[in-house]
Amino acid sequence: MARPVSIYWFRQDLRLADNPALTAAARDGAVIPVYILDDDHAGDHRMGGASRWWLHHALHALNDALDGKLVVLQGDPATHLAALAVASGASSVHWNRCYEPWRIARDTAIKADLTARGLVVDSHNGSLLWEPWDVTKADGTPYRVFTPYFRRGCLSAPPPRQPIPVPSPLVLVATDYQAAGIDGLRLLPDTGWDEMLAPHWQIGEAGATARLAAFIDQDLLGYKDGRNFPAGPNVSRLSPHLHWGEVSPNTVWHAAKDRMDAGMVNHEDGDHFLSELGWREFSHALLYYFPDLPRQNLQPRFDAFAWKDDTDALRCWQHGQTGYPIVDAAMRQLWQTGYMHNRLRMIVGSFLVKNLRLHWHHGEAWFWDCLVDADLANNSASWQWIAGCGADAAPYFRIFNPITQASKFDPNGDFIRHYVPELAGLTNDHLFSPWEAPRHVLDAANVVLGQTYPHPLVDVKASRLDALAAFAALKDTA
Repeated sequence: MARPVSIYWFRQDLRLADNPALTAAARDGAVIPVYILDDDHAGDHRMGGASRWWLHHALHALNDALDGKLVVLQGDPATHLAALAVASGASSVHWNRCYEPWRIARDTAIKADLTARGLVVDSHNGSLLWEPWDVTKADGTPYRVFTPYFRRGCLSAPPPRQPIPVPSPLVLVATDYQAAGIDGLRLLPDTGWDEMLAPHWQIGEAGATARLAAFIDQDLLGYKDGRNFPAGPNVSRLSPHLHWGEVSPNTVWHAAKDRMDAGMVNHEDGDHFLSELGWREFSHALLYYFPDLPRQNLQPRFDAFAWKDDTDALRCWQHGQTGYPIVDAAMRQLWQTGYMHNRLRMIVGSFLVKNLRLHWHHGEAWFWDCLVDADLANNSASWQWIAGCGADAAPYFRIFNPITQASKFDPNGDFIRHYVPELAGLTNDHLFSPWEAPRHVLDAANVVLGQTYPHPLVDVKASRLDALAAFAALKDTA
């Protein structure tokens, strides 16, 4: 008797282990694994360049893990899934849920269509520790402040489920259905970005597993304080692996929790890391309940804020040419690696929306294109947070001083010297504010302001006062 066939639709869950939808599909019978690139439904949220680069390599890693049986398609998923079901005789379709508004609308329509065709269609939770609708206030409304969301909501809810193993048996079915193939998606940029980003990452489930093990074994100890220093080791660098689902949040959560429970990591470090996973959950809950989060201020009074329009200043910020070494180092790290340290994301964000007073949309768009972990929920919520207009936001009048931030969190100048090598010859006394260095010091370091390194784009003190005045005017009209 022929084994029943099930279709498993890979999305942002490019892994075999701890994959609830894949496990369910394998339980139904032999599995046709499929990935469908859908740029049309994504609209304005079509993947940026760094994301497409990561996806290209992630799909190759996944296909290798599936013995070359991954069906890779491009176009309308509704059309492809229905046709693939007919061609293969599949009786069921499984996928893990995504929470972007455009995906929710699309997937709801697909589920209705496939069900009407007689297929069994099941969606599963393979991307979050808690579903957004399971963590709400007592009156059923969503949290808008992180601490009660996490402490009162998440930690009072049932704990995250334990990870599940790779399904066994996992019988994969080859199909003759017309496929684009991974290379046919043309995901790689036509610049040198591929060669530039590749040395910094081990993409795929095996890379995610190795990265998690290294972090848990070596760098979680000291995380609470060490995570603020961009030249230090105490960061997980798991964000792209989590975004693409090369490792599940449940696997990450329990790996850290098991170390804490075994006494191998102190609870202060462990709890702080778990709360960072909580911020990821919070961002997804915000996007679920406030689907306009990527474009609309959560605090409507900011709709009247007097943003500036300065394309030259924006370009300098994007390319790490602001004249503020910590900002420039961070922006160059982003371009060269597809990643930026979290402390630096706050510094460069504050500089853009407060010192330059440029709309947070500009920062969100640049990060969307350049980050390998570009995630609609995290990116939108984080930019609204730094701009002061979002949920549980940093007040607009909290303005990060790039000079003091550099001296505090890159005290030896290691990070700046790595990414801004033209300043490497300066001593720490002048590295963080080179425009204040005497001429003979600049000459000795081969620094010529305005030529080898730019003059400051703005004065931080004057621009801070300018930002505060704009905020005060906003309050006056509220």
